[in-house]
Amino acid sequence: MTDQRPGVAPFTERTPRVVAARRLTTRSGRDEAGRFLVEGAQAVREALDWAALAPGRMPELFVTEAARARHPELVDRAELAGARISVVTERAAAACSETVTPQGVIAVCTQLTQPLEAALTGAARLVAVLVGVADPGNAGTVLRVADAAGADAVVFAGEAVDPHNGKCVRSSTGSIFHLPVVRGRDTPAVLRACRATGLWVLAADGRARTALDEAGDQLGAPAAWLFGSEAHGLPETTLGEADVTIKVPIYGAAESLNLGTAAAVCLYASAMAQRTRNRGLMVDPTSDHLGSTSVPHGTPE
Repeated sequence: MTDQRPGVAPFTERTPRVVAARRLTTRSGRDEAGRFLVEGAQAVREALDWAALAPGRMPELFVTEAARARHPELVDRAELAGARISVVTERAAAACSETVTPQGVIAVCTQLTQPLEAALTGAARLVAVLVGVADPGNAGTVLRVADAAGADAVVFAGEAVDPHNGKCVRSSTGSIFHLPVVRGRDTPAVLRACRATGLWVLAADGRARTALDEAGDQLGAPAAWLFGSEAHGLPETTLGEADVTIKVPIYGAAESLNLGTAAAVCLYASAMAQRTRNRGLMVDPTSDHLGSTSVPHGTPE
């Protein structure tokens, strides 16, 4: 439903609901309301796909007159999803925006993080765990990478950035709506939950003795990859709790890789090894096919 009657002026930056939405640009505001903002036409499209799966996930859509004319299909879909359509001025849209060039389309959504036990089930094969990653752009990039690699969940562990942070949501380019996202402040509890699910805990660390191309059969097992902040890496205590620490080899003269690139290499290495192993396990053992049908020694079932 459109919130304003015909002829009623659009909401301004001082309208109470716009003021309430603006509070969602802060972590405390998001946690208090249990909601977050999704900005931009493409991100709102992804949010609408997610909102269509359950009623009430998108309570409100703020849209300027110009944006409503550009994207009538978004307004129609939002109305079908049960969202309140609130027409706002350009200044009101800018007040809720965290980008340099606001698009005039901002959705209010309910927070989407899940409990750890709901996301980590016995079916999980690949999980990314961000331990203390504070940069929202990096976190969003890893979300996107994990989604592309077919991961089953992404866990924000310890004092990590809020996954509902505006920059994190934008950097994920919609992937935040595609797979389970967890906030687990107790990192040791997260690792225990990963092991209880049957995941092999692999820590990405540039100082590790074992290189990714030397990890062998360990990459084919169900795995939880741990990634630390780009500036400080993983804490020593967390490294000590991992089953294996692995580094991405640097073959050229680069000093290091950024977090998103390193996570992409590691997650894809596991995803491809798992698929290769699964194809081998499906081979008829009575045939002369050279594919292995055995489970690698020393890795979890």
